[in-house]
Amino acid sequence: MSLLENLEWRYATKKMNGKAVPQEKVDYILEAARLSPSSSGLQPYRVIVVTDPEIKEKMKPIAWDQSQITDASHILVFAAWENYTEEKIKAVFKETLTARGLPLDKMDAYRERLWGMYSQLPEEWHAHHAAKQAYIAFGTAIAAAAEQKVDATPMEGFDPEGLDALLGLKELGLKSAVVLPLGYRDEENDWLAGMKKFRTPKEEFIITSDELVEQ
Repeated sequence: MSLLENLEWRYATKKMNGKAVPQEKVDYILEAARLSPSSSGLQPYRVIVVTDPEIKEKMKPIAWDQSQITDASHILVFAAWENYTEEKIKAVFKETLTARGLPLDKMDAYRERLWGMYSQLPEEWHAHHAAKQAYIAFGTAIAAAAEQKVDATPMEGFDPEGLDALLGLKELGLKSAVVLPLGYRDEENDWLAGMKKFRTPKEEFIITSDELVEQ
């Protein structure tokens, strides 16, 4: 199937049936997230994979008692860096240059310019920017899940501080940004299953520069 057909197939599954997703499919989805674009290649986020039933039960009230948390096979928590630091950026550049077989000082000017910009910005900006980067990987994971015919539910309905505390994310310098349960739809009990997919018509969704000039 094409990407568009896969996206037409997927929807935000409201009720999952508890069936386990094969590990090779989960690995594929995670690898797609890992390979996603990221500003300056920093990847200022990590993906926490939750399968432990006890942790899922503790997550459920934090996520407003949404049943997908406990009915899903795997829960992916996309967690972003709480801030950028010169040390973190240096570490990523060192790993990148080493992997590419380049001198470690090859990108010093770019790295210093980058940190020069980031260091002037408030920590709130750092956290927001890192979370936006995590969302890019999150979107790629959703598309990969659809390709694998795995249902996935984008989920922002949770208490970030509560989830961070439960998973010990603060100790890792991370903040939860968005959650993605993976599983399979329970078509008999999911009110949204089988409904016609609706999105804003392309005539409204797409605005060309010519239209802007005409205004």
